[in-house]
Amino acid sequence: MSYIIKSGDCAPFIDFAMERAAEFVPEAGVVLGSGLGSLSELVESPVTIPYSAIPGFPTPTVEGHSGNMILGTIKGRRVVMMNGRFHFYEGYPAAVTVFPVRLMAAMGVRTLLLSNAAGGIGEGLSVGDIMVIKDHISFIPNPLIGPNEERLGVRFPSMVDAYSPRLRKAASEAADGLGLELREGVYVAVTGPSYETPAEVRFYRSIGGDAVGMSTATEVIAARHAGMEVMAASLITNINDPDNPTPPDHSEVLEAGRRATAKMASLFAEVIKRA
Repeated sequence: MSYIIKSGDCAPFIDFAMERAAEFVPEAGVVLGSGLGSLSELVESPVTIPYSAIPGFPTPTVEGHSGNMILGTIKGRRVVMMNGRFHFYEGYPAAVTVFPVRLMAAMGVRTLLLSNAAGGIGEGLSVGDIMVIKDHISFIPNPLIGPNEERLGVRFPSMVDAYSPRLRKAASEAADGLGLELREGVYVAVTGPSYETPAEVRFYRSIGGDAVGMSTATEVIAARHAGMEVMAASLITNINDPDNPTPPDHSEVLEAGRRATAKMASLFAEVIKRA
């Protein structure tokens, strides 16, 4: 099967998800971003299922996204973790980029935590910062375009408080307990795969953006469509200064992710315990 899948039909993996849910109903779901795959080491008694074993699922093509679904527990809570996501820039339609979220919804997940690597464009952000997302601006096509999946949600879902105030508060309390400093801001989702021009960065700043990346927003839309409560956090892996532009490097993004994984892992574990 070509990795460029043209259909957004969830039917091939819905039965698979329901069969899994008959044995294991997760309380929370997690999607891991670039360079953050080692967060999967949080999972106790893990059962790993390659995406290639899931009917109708493509395989990620980007370094740092292994393509495994992991079932297990974190802090005593049952979780399903998606180690690898699909991006619009890989050639997948927006409706396909949200397959992991829709599979988790079919398994019964009601709380979803998302992580990503992002470039900082807001005032005062530094490499290694964790920014909890409070809202987004998306330039990626909406994954709900097309026939509505009535099994999952309503035709016109609201995006007010798409990023749960309750979970953001839980993240803040968890960070205080861990001695971590959190930032909060607006995430700008772009298609990629080229990085932003200095003029684009100035524009994203002018419309209220604090960080820019190539994922997450479509997943949040699909999760809210399915009635999930969502928290998302960006690991700031590079700084985009339009007045002193430095060409970013994907290997540096991955390395920044690896260095800060312990902080992100601790935060996510505590939020899952409180969710």
